[in-house]
Parts: sequence; structure tokens; C-alpha cells
Amino acid sequence: MTVIREKVLEFLENNRGESISGSMIAETLGVSRNAVWKTIKKLQSDGYIINASTNRGYCLCAENDLISEQSIKMHLKTKYIGSNIDVFRTIDSTNTFAKKLAQLNAENGTTVISEEQTAGKGRLGRSFYSPERSGLYVSIILRPTLSLESSTLITSCISVAVAKAIEKVSGLNAKIKWVNDIFINGKKVCGILTEAGIDVESGSLDYAVVGIGINVSTKKFPEILKDKATSLELEAKKTISRSVLCAEILNSIEKELDGIESKDFLSEYVSRSNILGQEITVISGETSYPATAVGIDKDARLIVKTKDGAEKTLNSGEISIRAKEY
Repeated sequence: MTVIREKVLEFLENNRGESISGSMIAETLGVSRNAVWKTIKKLQSDGYIINASTNRGYCLCAENDLISEQSIKMHLKTKYIGSNIDVFRTIDSTNTFAKKLAQLNAENGTTVISEEQTAGKGRLGRSFYSPERSGLYVSIILRPTLSLESSTLITSCISVAVAKAIEKVSGLNAKIKWVNDIFINGKKVCGILTEAGIDVESGSLDYAVVGIGINVSTKKFPEILKDKATSLELEAKKTISRSVLCAEILNSIEKELDGIESKDFLSEYVSRSNILGQEITVISGETSYPATAVGIDKDARLIVKTKDGAEKTLNSGEISIRAKEY
């Protein structure tokens, strides 16, 4: 994004819903009115809803929901997460791009966002459905000073942060399906994927890339997902600003990560669980077995009881609720 485009868009975002004359924008930014006009035309061609009037000037419509660095930073209250933001119209995978940045020593908190993913990544090598302009697809580079043992808590900590942010913005009750999916009214609305890089010499965590995919305004899903997935707007019956949601997620993540080693988030992680006490199927590689989810321990591991009464503690893997597979 060119400097003048960034400045004009920031000006419009700061005055969203209000008409501002081209001459005022030009004078404030120290550019020509023609440069402002050309920039507005380019923003409109990119999809921004900007009304232009000869007498009143330019107005970025309040309902415009195209994600931009400027629209997010208006609502950001963080110290480091989101200090650097890259926004794409389309990308193969925000996690793949963020991992490349992390390997090039990108700063802690660098955030990658896209309007669409053509190869969105889910857990266990699956794809994540990522249609354009209807979801929030964001990856964050984290460089926490954690031991490898404590780093296993990152996904569960982020899950709590995202659930809180979704709840705050939508008013919906967000539940967590171990280990990293957010559910609303029994259907999946968000998936979280954490990928890490290890410092071989020290044996410590070099970086973690946390990918978050949320169905915000999605109305139709592929056949395989239509009975299992939902979106925030379908459930809340109201419009959700993706920029506001993104900023709130970044705010919430930074707050929760500050207390990760104290494990303060774990009580909420447990209270938001939608599987405790449920009959489940545990899937491990090519095998599966029935069990009951009986608890979550101090390291966010799932405790299950098998049919023969034996208890097992799961570090990772996949589960489904037997009555209705998710």
C-alpha cells in the first residue's frame, strides 16, 4: 500500500460515516486534490464503499467492512500484538506466510490477515473453508519466553482469549471443544491452529504462529460442513464488524498471554468446555475408541475414562461427541 493510500484511508477511517471535502483531505495530508481523487477511485475499485459528492466530499460508509490496517488499529489497545499488520485480499494461507516471516525474524506480534484463503490450513493436515469477505482469517507471530513444556498451553490460552472476544463483540455464548475449536449453539464457528519453530541449539521455543479462522458472515457452507458449522451473524442475527472483532481478538490475546505461565486462564478454559461429562470418541491415528470426557488437567490435557474404567490423559489428538459428531 502506497503512503498516500495509507494516509487517505486512515483519514477516512477516522471520520467514518462523515463527509469530508477533498480539499480538506488534500490540505491536511499535504497532497494535491487530484492525488486524493485518484486515491479515492483506487480505493473504490478495491471494494471500499466510499460515497462521493461534489458539494459534500467523500464519505467512507459506516457499513463498509473491508478489512484494513487502519480499520483495525482504530480499535487496538495492545502494546505489541498488531504493531505490524499485513493485510491481503487473497493468500494461500496466512499461517504459511506468517511462518515465512517468522523465519526471517519478524517481530513478536506481527499479524497477517487476508480477506480470503485459497489453501487455508486446519488441524491434522485438513483444509479450512475460507471464502472471501465473509470470514476473519488471521495469523499472529508470537515469541513468548516460555519453556517447551509451557508452550503447549499457547493454544488453550488463545482459545480462551478468542472465545472472550467473540462473546464481547457478538453477545453470543462461546464454548470451547478441546483442544482448539470455538462453538456457538452446538456448531463450530472458529478453528485455531498453532505451529511452532524450535531453536535447535537451545532446545527452546523460537516462535509460535497462531492461526485463527472465524466464520463471521458466511451464509452457505459446503455440503460436508453445513450441519456442523455456523457463523457469528447467523447466530447473532446482527451485523458483526470484522475489523472490530479482529482488534478485540488481538486485545484479548495479549491480555491472556500475559498470564499464561500462571495458568490463570485454565479455570475459564474448563468452564467453557462443551465436552466434559459427554460420551465421546477418541481418534488417534488409525484407531478410535469410546470414552467419557471427565476432566481437563493443569496442563490443559484432556482426561478421559474408557469403558473398562481406566483413565487416560490426552496431550493431543481428535475427539468427537458421539451423539452428534463435530
